[in-house]
Amino acid sequence: MEKVIKARFLEGVFKPLERVELEEGKEVTVTIKEVPKETRDAFELAMGGWRGKIDCENLIKDIYKSRQLSAKRPAVEL
Repeated sequence: MEKVIKARFLEGVFKPLERVELEEGKEVTVTIKEVPKETRDAFELAMGGWRGKIDCENLIKDIYKSRQLSAKRPAVEL
């Protein structure tokens, strides 16, 4: 069985932060990967990255214009 869990290291012991289904005394291998202090996801970190670089009002107008053009295409006959 392989499972990834979060644990906290306190007083020299790893303490699981979630329930672990193991029999008492079972030997396991532990791989340590430190969680960075900043745990926000990439999407949150990217918020505001385009601010001041794109005119949002014009972008929205362009999107609506392109949708109108594609709606005027002739119907395809089979």
